[in-house]
Amino acid sequence: MAKVIVIYDQPKDQAGFEKHYFEVHIPLVQKVPNLKGAEVHRVLQSMYTDEKLYLIAELKFENQEVLAQALATPEFQEVQGDVKNLVNYLNKPPVVAIVD
Repeated sequence: MAKVIVIYDQPKDQAGFEKHYFEVHIPLVQKVPNLKGAEVHRVLQSMYTDEKLYLIAELKFENQEVLAQALATPEFQEVQGDVKNLVNYLNKPPVVAIVD
């Protein structure tokens, strides 16, 4: 299993972020080919950091090769392009990590 993990800090405009994230961004993510699953977790508490973590999203793919192929698709490029719209509601861009 390979995953894309996206970590968002507390938005400066929470209502705007929530609306755009769940009504626009998530539907774009769901169109990505070979996506085995996607989960969004609200951060209730974080330890050993001064960051105000808000959401953690996990996009799951069968393996690293399938993930790499998905990243190159027009659908994923549309997801990446939409991140600039999300950043309008945030204090800083999200952290993105690719993990196995």
